[in-house]
Amino acid sequence: MDDAKNKTSLKARIQKLGTALSGMVMPNIAAIIAWGLITAIFMAEGWFPNKQIAELIGPMLNYLLPLLIGYVGGRMVYEERGAVVGAIATIGVVVGSQVPMFLGAMIMGPLGGWCIKKLDSIFQDKVRSGLEMIYNNFTSGIMGMLLAIVGVYVVNPVVNTGSMLMGEGVDWIISVHLLPLANIFIEPAKVLFLNNAIGNGILVPLGIQQAASAGKSVLFLLESNPGPGLGVLLAFTFFGKGNAKGSAPGAAFIQFIGGIHEVYFPYILMKPAMFLAVIAGGVTGTFTFQMFGAGLKAAASPGSIIAILAMTPKGSYLGVLAGVVAGAVVSFIIAAIILKHDRSTADEFEAKQQEMAQMKAESKGKETPTNLAPADFSGIKKIIFACDAGMGSSAMGASLLRDKIKKAGITDVSVTNTAVSRLQDEPDLLVVTQAELAERAAQKTPSAVHVQVGNFLNSPRYDEIIARLKTETLINEETGAEPKATTGSELELSNVKEINFIRHDQNIGTSTMAVSLFKDSLHKAGKKVPVKAVRLDELVDSSDHLVIVTKEAKKNLDIRYTKVQVLVVSDLLTDEKLAQIIAGLA
Repeated sequence: MDDAKNKTSLKARIQKLGTALSGMVMPNIAAIIAWGLITAIFMAEGWFPNKQIAELIGPMLNYLLPLLIGYVGGRMVYEERGAVVGAIATIGVVVGSQVPMFLGAMIMGPLGGWCIKKLDSIFQDKVRSGLEMIYNNFTSGIMGMLLAIVGVYVVNPVVNTGSMLMGEGVDWIISVHLLPLANIFIEPAKVLFLNNAIGNGILVPLGIQQAASAGKSVLFLLESNPGPGLGVLLAFTFFGKGNAKGSAPGAAFIQFIGGIHEVYFPYILMKPAMFLAVIAGGVTGTFTFQMFGAGLKAAASPGSIIAILAMTPKGSYLGVLAGVVAGAVVSFIIAAIILKHDRSTADEFEAKQQEMAQMKAESKGKETPTNLAPADFSGIKKIIFACDAGMGSSAMGASLLRDKIKKAGITDVSVTNTAVSRLQDEPDLLVVTQAELAERAAQKTPSAVHVQVGNFLNSPRYDEIIARLKTETLINEETGAEPKATTGSELELSNVKEINFIRHDQNIGTSTMAVSLFKDSLHKAGKKVPVKAVRLDELVDSSDHLVIVTKEAKKNLDIRYTKVQVLVVSDLLTDEKLAQIIAGLA
């Protein structure tokens, strides 16, 4: 039993590491694509050579891309303060580097965020009122400076040496024609939700390093090749059974044209022998790429045939297409043989979709939600699907729910999709996201209602959302009631041992100012109750905590906390209810 737990724990740790690496690269794929397009079009050997525009290539590769990765890495650890320190730390490994410093950025960005977070945990509560801005600016500046120096003298030499050794290792593997064997690991790992980790966390940085010197890299094609997945889905289309057979044609289109590879993962999980098909297809595809000397100028994300062709340099189109077709044909043949000899009658497709969602949630250390929280759906006017990139599966999920809402006769609710980083807090909003992004989404939109799903493409949550929206519509039509405003008269102020301020957009600056003013008023009144500015997820759910919030934040507060006392104010700084609270405190 202990061995099983240890294995699961190790698997989860590996997946979390891979997700962290991928998370630093994914938001910056657009910048990598921009660099690739500029290189492919305007370099001396490009489609339309332009010496002046080509001067962008070097600075973008050596400075812009690593700094963006470092910024995002720091933000993942400690929001904007971590992002700024991470970027400052990253410049220390960038300057004077002999190779594109992507790996260095992946080290220094999160390190910068972690260091400033630890420093704040020690000193931030000890800062006197009115000195918060001085503390924030100088600690970030000093920490960034020190880490940049460490980057120059310690991390830069180590990563330079490591990058060159890794690059030479990749070149050697390619030279002895062993690269196709990498797909023996890559294809199963994709199904275990390490696809983005491998592609964006490992292959993309190494591929960019290789493309910078050789003009293209086959590494960009190892994980993004849509051929193996297409072959499996076509086999299910012709030889599958039940729901799997019926859904396979649509999934094949989404996977090959849309580049959303995760749609074929449940089909593999349903028939584990299918791992042989995608492995064989992947090995064949990579062997073909190598045989033709094919490669891409930059990362193709998502792994769509359209994105792949857009990143293909002159002279490589035949090799790229041959590798994709070869991978699809081999995968199709093996998958067809497996399905033809399969004697099972049970249709496990839906069960495997749920298993896939559970695997993904476990890799993030979370549980798969079973039903909707008792949230307030009244007044919902806008639904946003949020994922890492803001496209792909979230766009498909939005399309599915939009269709369901239309069929249900609900006309006053719009459905869109976006990246979780671009979410903006607003009233009457419902955010749908996957479990691993739920915390980030809640931080960006604290006043919204949040729903977690396991799989954007097929979730029972959608029907529950429709039912709740229709129920709330009927209630509002029958009662026309408005929610009551919160006053301070019903609060048990004698029990209050701590007061917390929360702004709807979780702007700590505003909350900190409110805390400072409230502390001064308490001091003048001769009362000593601890007062803190906190974020929504930092609250302690206890009746001896009084939480002062704006009305926009109350909706999500009610969803997550049931015991705290709540005072709703129109303004954290000036609302007259604040004076009443001070007067009523023991």
